[in-house]
Amino acid sequence: MNIKPMSTVKDGTDHVPVTVITTCYGRNRHLYNLLSSLMNGSVQPDEVIIVNDDADPKRLAEFSLNIIKLPTITEEAPDISNKKGFDIGRNRNVGAARATHDTLIFLDVDCIVAPTFIEQLSIKLQRYPDSLLMGQPRYLTRPLSDEEGLELQSGMLTACFLNELSIYNPYRYNFDEAGCIATSIKQTVIKQTDDYGAFWSLCFAIKHQQFEHIGGFDTQYIGYGAEDTDFAFTARKLDIDFYLTADIVYHQQHSVYRPPLNHLDSIIINANRFYEKWQHWPMEGWLKQFSDIGLIRWTAVQSTPIIALRKPSPHEIEQAHCPNAPYV
Repeated sequence: MNIKPMSTVKDGTDHVPVTVITTCYGRNRHLYNLLSSLMNGSVQPDEVIIVNDDADPKRLAEFSLNIIKLPTITEEAPDISNKKGFDIGRNRNVGAARATHDTLIFLDVDCIVAPTFIEQLSIKLQRYPDSLLMGQPRYLTRPLSDEEGLELQSGMLTACFLNELSIYNPYRYNFDEAGCIATSIKQTVIKQTDDYGAFWSLCFAIKHQQFEHIGGFDTQYIGYGAEDTDFAFTARKLDIDFYLTADIVYHQQHSVYRPPLNHLDSIIINANRFYEKWQHWPMEGWLKQFSDIGLIRWTAVQSTPIIALRKPSPHEIEQAHCPNAPYV
């Protein structure tokens, strides 16, 4: 990764309205923790769009936020509304189409934002309005308890507690912890990078016009994998600058599969789609692992589509399951 250091942003700015967009199904415990953190931030988002079919309206009413709940199939996306299953790219596009404000912050539902996350990221986007900005994930090493969830909702669960309960992913670029702390005289750190493959849609900010310029998320991807890398590669093609920021989100722990055998079918489809579009293989680490255990026919130098050889056995899937891992 080629990182170009930039000075910290020190100038203040007037409040600019922010729309937060998230989507989920069957992950409402995570959703309510995300909303708790947004409600107790140093700056609240002006609207929170949730593309979701199963959140409890009574629970949503507990949060003093301007929440707009949209169904996962809407008139804004008639060309793709007949697709089966949960479609995160389409749902993000639906949320963006409904957004009232120009500053968009997209968050995966398993995020908990640090208290200054919305404030800091939105200020940076005003300074770099034509750019794509991504925050800094930390990974909780266990799920929050019910009691801790209530403390989070009441504003009593501190960032210090969450820092102690979380770790960085050592396989990604990580800022020094000092750069993640905002004070009255300086903001958190921002750095430009030309490694668009480092983009992950877990937590990012972009102006609505630039999101439309990119074309939103390519809805030809299905299920899991590659849609966010495709989004970033399109940004690179359009000469949209990409910045990493030291603004923290805490990723809520849930079980994962190493490698993600539970997503094998969609990873094959999406990798083939990505290569056809970009002549570059995404997710090479996972593809190599799938190849090594005889699930697919693939090499890093091939230019033909991946061929599925067999399904993983129940034992292989069980062996890949990591219920207590903080990240894939």
